[in-house]
Amino acid sequence: MRLIASDLDGTIIGRDGKISSRTVRAFRDAADAGVQIVFVTGRPPRWLTPLREQMEHEGTVICSNGAVLYDLATDRVLSAQTVPHRDLFAAREIILGLHPHVGFAAETIEGFQLEPGFVESGSVELLGGIVPRPLHESLRPGDAVVKFLARGHDLDPDVFLAQVRPAVSHLVEATHSASGVALLEMARPGINKAVTLAHYAASLEIDAADVVAFGDMPNDIEMLEWAGHGYAMASGHPGAIDAARFKAPAFEDDGVAQILEARLALL
Repeated sequence: MRLIASDLDGTIIGRDGKISSRTVRAFRDAADAGVQIVFVTGRPPRWLTPLREQMEHEGTVICSNGAVLYDLATDRVLSAQTVPHRDLFAAREIILGLHPHVGFAAETIEGFQLEPGFVESGSVELLGGIVPRPLHESLRPGDAVVKFLARGHDLDPDVFLAQVRPAVSHLVEATHSASGVALLEMARPGINKAVTLAHYAASLEIDAADVVAFGDMPNDIEMLEWAGHGYAMASGHPGAIDAARFKAPAFEDDGVAQILEARLALL
């Protein structure tokens, strides 16, 4: 074990935004043992506060499902893989042809833009004053889109993904990570957590066989398959569990900490 790659939400961060003290201690013990650590998340850089305040992590984070490589110590984007606006709008039309009442949003390097109907009207106040507008009005030519989102209402998340993914695969790479919410996350084709993690590991001269990865949702599947030791959370999505070689105890049981403690005892 030379590199630990961990997802955040549902893997080490709960719905309350907290990381358990046992998990924090396990990661610190791993770092003290000389193991490299990288967090791999669907979150954008601006949502990394738990890593700073609870984990006191200052290293590299792979954000936006692999589209962004971010240096937390300097608050700097190291690299970004963006979705061309023309492909975003083409995918939008295809999705609307399948589900006419879907709402859309775009995550950019600079911030977040959303259309009317993407969230409940009462939730807009929680988005920091963002005014919903059609993306063709709010996106400027130079805005670097790293994640395109589509939210369906009263749709099954897995069914929604299964219908949309093949229809837009020539334009965007689609996945989802929100349990119980039909929210598709789309990136530039060929971009996912595994691709960026593989490049990052190679920069450290670490092979996949020496990587231990943790995740719980469909957006983790490629990473869990790529890592030599990919652990899906027992509390995770069935697709992630089926894809992973190994299974960690549930999030509620500090599953990641349990695995790290056991592996560190063997070093």
